Amino acid sequence: MVPPPVCHQEGEMAVYLVERDLPGIRIEQLIATQLAAIRTSERFNQTGIRVRYIRTTFVPADGRCICLFEAPDPATVRELNDAAGLPYSRVVEALDLTP
Repeated sequence: MVPPPVCHQEGEMAVYLVERDLPGIRIEQLIATQLAAIRTSERFNQTGIRVRYIRTTFVPADGRCICLFEAPDPATVRELNDAAGLPYSRVVEALDLTP
């Protein structure tokens, strides 16, 4: 059974996971990808679009990259990644359980 989505108060930000398939990416390219996400989120905030880049985790053996963002909705996260020119396979709501 699939759990229901987490309900948020209006204006509250949720965490979204962005999956990227980046086989063969070099560390310099990975760093550039992360910087593009950070800079684009800063630009969005300067124009009043609330979104926050949280972090990236990369699994070299699989060429898979997971990025976390905080935003009011998944469309904002997709828009940010499109504006940054960053590829992604999906954007889904997630729970960041970092202690």
